[in-house]
Amino acid sequence: MPEEDPAAVPAMAAEAHREALEYIKHVTACAGEVQRRVLAEILEQNAPAEYLRRIGVTGDAPGADEAFRRQAPLTTYEDILPDVIRIANGDTSPILSGKPTYEFLTSSGTSGGERKMMPAIAEEMDRRSQLYGLLMPVMSQAMPGLDKGKAMYLYFVKAESKTPGGLPARPVLTSYYKSRHFLERPHDPYTVHTSPDEAILCVDAYQSMYAQLLCGIVHRADVLRVGAVFASGFLRAIHFLEKHWRRLCRDIRTGELDAEITDPAVRAAVGRVLRADPALADAIEDACARPSWQGVIRRVWPSTKYIDVIVTGAMAQYIPTMEYYGGGLPLACTMYASSECYFGLNLNPICNPGDVAYTLIPTMCYFEFLPVQTGSGEPDRRDLVGLVDVKLGREYELVVTTYSGLYRYRVGDVLRVAGFKNAAPMFSFVRRKNVALSIDADKTDETELHAAVSRAVQHLDPFGASLVEYTSYADASTIPGHYVLFWELRDGGTTTTPVPASVFEDCCLAVEEALNSVYRQCRAADRSVAPLEIRVVSSGTFDKLMDYALSRGASINQYKAPRCVRPGPVVELLDGRVEGRYFSPKCPKWSPGNKQWIGGNAKKMETS
Repeated sequence: MPEEDPAAVPAMAAEAHREALEYIKHVTACAGEVQRRVLAEILEQNAPAEYLRRIGVTGDAPGADEAFRRQAPLTTYEDILPDVIRIANGDTSPILSGKPTYEFLTSSGTSGGERKMMPAIAEEMDRRSQLYGLLMPVMSQAMPGLDKGKAMYLYFVKAESKTPGGLPARPVLTSYYKSRHFLERPHDPYTVHTSPDEAILCVDAYQSMYAQLLCGIVHRADVLRVGAVFASGFLRAIHFLEKHWRRLCRDIRTGELDAEITDPAVRAAVGRVLRADPALADAIEDACARPSWQGVIRRVWPSTKYIDVIVTGAMAQYIPTMEYYGGGLPLACTMYASSECYFGLNLNPICNPGDVAYTLIPTMCYFEFLPVQTGSGEPDRRDLVGLVDVKLGREYELVVTTYSGLYRYRVGDVLRVAGFKNAAPMFSFVRRKNVALSIDADKTDETELHAAVSRAVQHLDPFGASLVEYTSYADASTIPGHYVLFWELRDGGTTTTPVPASVFEDCCLAVEEALNSVYRQCRAADRSVAPLEIRVVSSGTFDKLMDYALSRGASINQYKAPRCVRPGPVVELLDGRVEGRYFSPKCPKWSPGNKQWIGGNAKKMETS
């Protein structure tokens, strides 16, 4: 191939941006037509799939789309789990998709305590890459000049495994960072990153973070934007910098990489950019040695224009901390995606975090929406509305049909229609259904939490103590954040033996051991969640909590203690009556893979 002319690159990038913006304009203006075509394409591609035959839809027959809309049921992960297990065990027949399953994308959502595994076909990577390609054209409209510098984005791979049938099972971002779409990406002046690929692909989280931060500091003068995928991840990087800045400055001063970085590929990559620079070391020391770290991002990277992180959903709890360290830098929340499918992007990325709204790109998948009902009745497929038929201000549950073989799949996200881009709606993220606690990628619901607490309190039995009531909250004031449980106890009378601190610590660990594999991975491998804490409160505390709720208008006939609370007056009330605080003494057990095949790939996953 002829070499690319460097002088032509800016013009080529500008033309690519113009084409991308025209593409967004076209598909949003013709959203209804595009969606009809997408559904027809999915059904035709997947016509051989066993699933479609089961529901009586012939994907390549005339009128297949109408038959699908009339007959296809709503589905959840539990509905498709038997099919997932067959594919994972090596069944290569067309079960969900007409094309071979290329990999499983492990979701942060769980089923039976294990990560959900979303089947993906190879072509899905093209769609994900296409959405990534729309981000900078949109951002450049709000922030001109981003082609004149670099981005310090902190990216990490996570543990992956193989199913008994030999397919990779890994998080969606790990899949992307290991793909040719990322590793063989053409030069683009708008997407020049400070992090070497070798550091991103390093599985040792410490070495990866150290190398990426070091390279980001070395390129300090050129950094125009900083970020990570989630706000929680970026804050972990700031905490890492707070802990290790002296060591990083020593490396910069001497031009020698710290001996604890042992990965050969990482050492070689960092060695290509690291040179002795005492002046830079002095500048970073001055930025980091001050008593307050408020605005530290501006001090370390003075030319940065914004921070690119997700701050919607559970990540919204980190906005005040991000603003503290950012010193007024805008928080850009750019895209909306999941393991099931990539969905859309924020066309106004420098808006206030509370105003973030995502425009769903109609070519990503076939979108439908369940109106959120106040009653308790089960939703029905007849309640579904299409992408262009949603109503402004209404809340809906997202339902998708994908090229990889999910059909009317309930993602679990609740969205509110905030406006329209041409004919395509823009949605604000309201909440994840049935999630009580979340710090990072973890998602814990009330049922799971209650089962874990019920198991843990058995440690109190030998001491005659029992649990009167409990609640919980996700404490994001620490980095990383952690789960807090408030326990009110009842003793057994005069014969009660005081409960030792070590037993409460055992209770903390027992709760953690009973939580799902995503939580345990965050604790044991990613270290993105800190040890769980139990705060024992004084007798009568939950009566006080009820009094507070009644004073705020709650009905005494309907009141029950909340299993999860948010930071604010309720937490302040509970904290004011704490008599003891105890933390989990070690990480819970966790290993990569799925419990259905741990113990050797020779053991086939069970379908029961």
